[in-house]
Amino acid sequence: MSGTGTNLRDRLTDGLYGLGWGAVKRLPEPAARALFRTLADQVWKRRGKSVLRLESNLARVVPGASEARLAELSRAGMRSYMRYWLESFRLPTWSPEQIKERIDVTDAHRLTEGLDAGRGVVLALPHLGNWDLAGAWVTTDLKVPFTTVAERLKPETLYDRFVAYRESLGMEVLPHSGGAAFGTLARRLRAGGLVCLVADRDLSASGVEVDFFAARARMPAGPALLAQQTGALLLPVTLGFDDTPVMRARIHPPVVVPEEGTRAERTKAMTQALADAFAEGIAAHPEDWHMLQRLWLDDLEERDGRGAGERGESS
Repeated sequence: MSGTGTNLRDRLTDGLYGLGWGAVKRLPEPAARALFRTLADQVWKRRGKSVLRLESNLARVVPGASEARLAELSRAGMRSYMRYWLESFRLPTWSPEQIKERIDVTDAHRLTEGLDAGRGVVLALPHLGNWDLAGAWVTTDLKVPFTTVAERLKPETLYDRFVAYRESLGMEVLPHSGGAAFGTLARRLRAGGLVCLVADRDLSASGVEVDFFAARARMPAGPALLAQQTGALLLPVTLGFDDTPVMRARIHPPVVVPEEGTRAERTKAMTQALADAFAEGIAAHPEDWHMLQRLWLDDLEERDGRGAGERGESS
């Protein structure tokens, strides 16, 4: 696509997201939910690349599932994904009381006790449920600010919207690109602060190889390295929706730094422990795992072995 065409597409994308943040929050909730469910069903019926990729990923999560079952799961998955966007568009208008009513957290004491101990805490979670709502609960109900990292989006104006939105919820947002983020995160943790990282997909292509649903995948080393270097508590978190407006969250037992082994060996063991906790939560709520990109190494290798025309797919 030409530069002019790309700029037009970027402006259109940014404009549509701006419309969402501006208009959707003003709709009555029943109307907004009906609208987003209809949008989800329309996207699902088109059977585009994202839906097909979601089904391919779900086939690994639910081995032996029939085509009909996978189609059912992917339809529920698109509805869950649109629920994420609907809630995110409306979240800045919710009061602290409304946010508290929308989430039920199991074993929250693991987080609060870690913070009270002053050692710093890393929360690591997959693309499951609505992680922005979980973050808003931390900043409004627990009244604890935290630092996170965001992937740079195109156009830049869209990335700026996401940063401003998350900062409005009380989050400090660092760009994923560049090497400065890790040092800033480490400083926050050494000061007894909280860091939250979505950590089920490696964006650097230099992550840690793990076994994930009986196949190889790469996940970022950052959470494990931060815990090792700062002494912070590393807690996996999983989320999930049900048939109510309330999201369920679970804070899993801490991932312990192994006493023996090289740093690389300790990092691999800890990242595998995170992957196992993520897999437990995803298996319980497969339709709420919003992984619409390639993740497993077999799929990435298959893509890289094909023609350049297919390499535009985000991985």
